[in-house]
Amino acid sequence: MHLVHRLVRVSLFSFCIVSLVALMGMARPVAAQVTAFKQAVAEAASRDKDIAAFYQSNGYAPIWTGNSEQDRARRGELMQALAHAAEHGLPDARYDIEGLMAQTKSARSARDMGLLEVEFSKRFLAYARDIQTGVVVPSSIDPGLVRTVPYQDRATFLPEFATADPRDYLRDLPPRTPEYLALMKEKLRLERELARGGWGPTVPGKKLEFGQTGYAVVALRNRLIAKGYLERTTTRSFDLEIQTAVLAFQTAHGLTPDGVAGGDTLAEINRSMQDRLQSVIVAMERERWLPRDRGERHIAVNLTDFSAKIYDSGKLTFETRSVIGKNTSDRRSPEFSDVMEFMVINPSWYVPRSIVTKEYLPQLQQNPNAVGHIEITDSRGRRINREATDFSQFTARSFPFAMRQPPSQSNALGLVKFMFPNPYNIYLHDTPAKNLFGREVRAYSHGCIRLADPFDFAYTLLAKQTDDPEGFFKRQLSTGKETQVDLVQPVPVHIIYRTAFSDAKGAIQYRRDIYGRDAKIWDALQSAGVALRGVQG
Repeated sequence: MHLVHRLVRVSLFSFCIVSLVALMGMARPVAAQVTAFKQAVAEAASRDKDIAAFYQSNGYAPIWTGNSEQDRARRGELMQALAHAAEHGLPDARYDIEGLMAQTKSARSARDMGLLEVEFSKRFLAYARDIQTGVVVPSSIDPGLVRTVPYQDRATFLPEFATADPRDYLRDLPPRTPEYLALMKEKLRLERELARGGWGPTVPGKKLEFGQTGYAVVALRNRLIAKGYLERTTTRSFDLEIQTAVLAFQTAHGLTPDGVAGGDTLAEINRSMQDRLQSVIVAMERERWLPRDRGERHIAVNLTDFSAKIYDSGKLTFETRSVIGKNTSDRRSPEFSDVMEFMVINPSWYVPRSIVTKEYLPQLQQNPNAVGHIEITDSRGRRINREATDFSQFTARSFPFAMRQPPSQSNALGLVKFMFPNPYNIYLHDTPAKNLFGREVRAYSHGCIRLADPFDFAYTLLAKQTDDPEGFFKRQLSTGKETQVDLVQPVPVHIIYRTAFSDAKGAIQYRRDIYGRDAKIWDALQSAGVALRGVQG
């Protein structure tokens, strides 16, 4: 890295000399030089409509290759940014800084300078888009990645940059969130650790617990020390200190905190540093996909953490466990952002068409009185006579009825649902199946997000619009009637998927890639040229 910085400094000095010679010291008249420069810019820019429009609008004047202090600042700051691109988990080869420096050094004529001018703009636009909103397109990777990335109009980058302070502009391109900064800090830490040899040998065996001794316990001890969960010690037995360290490790990795290093715990302890680096880099890419403005108050559902959280002014104000979509192709919870507009107390469950035809219709064909707790209605909302209906005559495509479960304690949605209308029919809700919240991996739903503490979740939301949120909620609940309560201030909802994320203290926690989405994103990033720097040496 020091060599790159040195090359950048040398090239910038050379570039200034070359540009002065090229633009001021040539024998041809200045007008001819200017014409040749502009013609070269127009020719090179014609292959990119946004670059062409920019230079056409400014009369083909240089913003990189001139000799003004501002031009020197622009090219210098861009070179520095490109030299540090890999720190952000970007594919630095895509910007070809060495090729740009070589072209800079070899530029002699006005035409050379014009071609170089456009090359700087190309590198800038590629870098700006990548670091601001991501290297890959989410929807091209997995059908569950339905997130709308807040892309800036590409045509605005160059005009903005040309009139801005270049250092400030480039500094503001990546996310400025505490989460992004924490992930970047973790990435740099892991790379340093990897350069020093990593975490050492993996831990053998299937289960280690309090009181055991032997080589496997020593390996566990060493691994926990290397990962920072245990102070240096020479103990060779699974003592209280090791048990406490195992508990801390389990908590930081979403495992059941029992102090026993069983199969799942050992699998996570033995994960390589490269795996963790990949998780961090993918999380940084994912952070770039999110809106810059998350909302002064917003809800974050992290699918891998099985949690739903409410944040106010950047601080966590409420948290509850969640159950997410089952890990099958038709049930995985999608990732997107929307706005919660209202809650429904004592909701009816309008059974999704996919469940009606795939699960309930086959049962009705065997027994017309099956799923008797569900009403079957026609297109006018009238209940049909099950006994008088021959369900065997219908297929999944031709079934003409809807199904609805009225409000009740046993309703599939429980006693409250939280709505942010979206084309995926995903929302947050209560559930009568409370036993699932005690499990470590909680992927059981048809895609919606079930909450362990839905009433407290509702009280927190309502506290912004009533002095007695609990009393208000319970009064509506006691009626037994379906009641919609609008949120006076709608709340942004971000359904995310992070296998690496920071906790309240800024430390990075890790989770398992339950849907395999991070693996797909990493493959796409690798194909784009992203690499693990520690592995490269």
